[in-house]
Amino acid sequence: MKITITIDTDYVNNLDISPAFKVIEPLLQEKAIASHEQQLSFDIKYALEPGDPRELSEIPELRLWFVRLDAKYPWLPFLLDWKSGEFARYTAMLVPHQFSAKEGIQYNPEALEIFLMHKIFILGDWLKQQGIPSQSRLKSMAQMLGYDLEDAFFEILS
Repeated sequence: MKITITIDTDYVNNLDISPAFKVIEPLLQEKAIASHEQQLSFDIKYALEPGDPRELSEIPELRLWFVRLDAKYPWLPFLLDWKSGEFARYTAMLVPHQFSAKEGIQYNPEALEIFLMHKIFILGDWLKQQGIPSQSRLKSMAQMLGYDLEDAFFEILS
């Protein structure tokens, strides 16, 4: 079942994460959060001036909205629809980057590594609390960002 959070310019400009809250909180109440893994996407209706060439992840107000959302739900990547690019877009909202016409998005390498490790630690703990196996999920998430995590890394964490 696909789950969509729709946000518009007013929500973004007021840092109002209530559209996400209204969708995510009922999922948490179900006590079956695992059944919603990788099903969440965002429908962003942010008004740009005509001719504004920026990508959504280059708009400071929108990035700040996602920073606030991430502060509330730091484990949110678990729900994001990775196959449709939601995890990549979410990462772009939170990690400094540049766009290249030839190579696409280019993340700041150090910032990306810090972001990934932060998410690995948060999601590892959160998944354990939910009783959801985590190692393969966390390895897959790291691979989406170009990193390979060794089994020994997870042995250190346990």
